[in-house]
Amino acid sequence: MYNKWNDVKGKIDSQSPLIHCITSPIAINDCANAVLALGAKPIMAEHPLEVENITLMSKSIAVSLANITDARAESIMISGKTACKAGIPSVIDLVGVTCSKMRADLAKKYITQCRPAVIKGNVSEIKAVCGMGFDASSGIDVSDKDKVDSANPKSIEEMSYIVKNYAAANGCVVMASGETDIISDGKEVYHISNGSSRMADVTGTGCMLNCITAVFMSVTDALTACVLAAAVLGISGELADDSRGLGTYHIGLIDSLSLMDSEKFSQMAKIKKYNK
Repeated sequence: MYNKWNDVKGKIDSQSPLIHCITSPIAINDCANAVLALGAKPIMAEHPLEVENITLMSKSIAVSLANITDARAESIMISGKTACKAGIPSVIDLVGVTCSKMRADLAKKYITQCRPAVIKGNVSEIKAVCGMGFDASSGIDVSDKDKVDSANPKSIEEMSYIVKNYAAANGCVVMASGETDIISDGKEVYHISNGSSRMADVTGTGCMLNCITAVFMSVTDALTACVLAAAVLGISGELADDSRGLGTYHIGLIDSLSLMDSEKFSQMAKIKKYNK
């Protein structure tokens, strides 16, 4: 995966792909700037009467269940079905499926009818769509009970098994984000250990990851896109300056994304192929 960065980034720079993002209004500005920082072009259309046309113009789409409304739910399904029929890859972010039956039902409907190339969520959210037990006490955030981290290797091993099986069952790539991101296409499993604890303090970093995944997915396969997206955003989180407070750190994330190059990526990416 390390050697794919230059090729993928080169394609983004030369093609400037249009990325259709239907995401939370809380995070729209940051998501659009993240897409721009990587060399692609964002369009954040969500009206039900225009999303079909916008989707057909795009190279990939990213949809999110965050801050859902009736109109956005309708648009997500229209866009997803259009993309599926046209062979345009999509990624869905399972925000809040742990705390809302409406979101959980919409997620299952999207996965079944729109066949996304990538299903993304935190560990609790992935467990929820798998029909497994999960802890909903933290709302849209992953719960302490469900967290996967390097201090508990067994938790990583167990979640790797869950992610791999769910990916295989749905014929897609599944990305469980967290301290260690776990990504699988049902055959291979990758662990990405980049990131900073400060990223959790910035609203919308999960939505940014979703849209960044769509950027990479517009020019490469879904598995490579997920691994690169998780590593690049994590590295940017490590490079962003948090010495002057959260606001500076927030802007630093976008700065670091826009300044990412092959040297930083090759030196800092913590990507490990899981072989069990």
